Amino acid sequence: MSDFILTCCTPTDLPDGWIEKHNIPEVPFHVLIDGRDYLEDHGKTIPYKVFYDMLRKGTLPTTSQPSVAQYIEFFEPLVKEGKKILHLAFSSGISGAYNCACLARKQLLEKYPDMQLHIVDSLAACGGYGLFVMSVCQLRDDGCSYEDAIEWAENNRLKVHHWFYSFDLTHFYRGGRISKTSQIFGTLLQICPLMNVSNVGKLVIREKYRGRKKVLLEIFNKMKTFADGGVSYSGKCIINHSDCPEDALELASMIEEAFPNLDGKVIVEPIGMLIGSHTGPGTIALFFYGDERVD
Repeated sequence: MSDFILTCCTPTDLPDGWIEKHNIPEVPFHVLIDGRDYLEDHGKTIPYKVFYDMLRKGTLPTTSQPSVAQYIEFFEPLVKEGKKILHLAFSSGISGAYNCACLARKQLLEKYPDMQLHIVDSLAACGGYGLFVMSVCQLRDDGCSYEDAIEWAENNRLKVHHWFYSFDLTHFYRGGRISKTSQIFGTLLQICPLMNVSNVGKLVIREKYRGRKKVLLEIFNKMKTFADGGVSYSGKCIINHSDCPEDALELASMIEEAFPNLDGKVIVEPIGMLIGSHTGPGTIALFFYGDERVD
């Protein structure tokens, strides 16, 4: 075991209990629903199915990152113990969490000038963020040094591929990502946008396909094209979904058949409240390691 503490934020969308089992302290994001502030807690307070049913009935959550004060409160006990801390932050292209964590670090340095707290902008989200956390956790467990773990994280964060599609455009319209006209005609024509996360950590629409089966095949082909080693890929793969498990399991089956050297089964888990608040139901997200994202 290495001599540093690995920390992260809550929206990793990993299997229930994985973070706790691997001793990774996490900072919760916030989801405001009907005037009440909920912590993003991996479906413990509001089960995923209940949450997505609420969205279908018209609930419009809002989300926020942890505050600077919250990060200070989180980091300071570890700093006081003299721990080396490596914090993997949620993508700065989607949230202000990285900036808040950096501001907290700056304030703590004034009080603890000798502290060792390094913050990496993961440029990742959802299960891509989770996959990145899993990888650095494995380095920690294998005895990697603090300095080498930092270097690996900085050098490999852009190798995590994120591919998403959605067949329900309601929340993309509500969130201002598409126009009302695009939402109406997209729904009528069964248009599914295929998106990924760019090299600056932002969600970008890359292509559009008509019909769920076609976009499912295309997201599968993206992994065949971009995965490290192609169909010989031997890393982990994660699929997240916003209450559409049948599509997620179909995609997982296709991947497990085409990629015989995968590191274990495809991990299939729900999209948590943070990202789900913006996508709504009907989103499939695929994550794997591949060539470096360049745009």
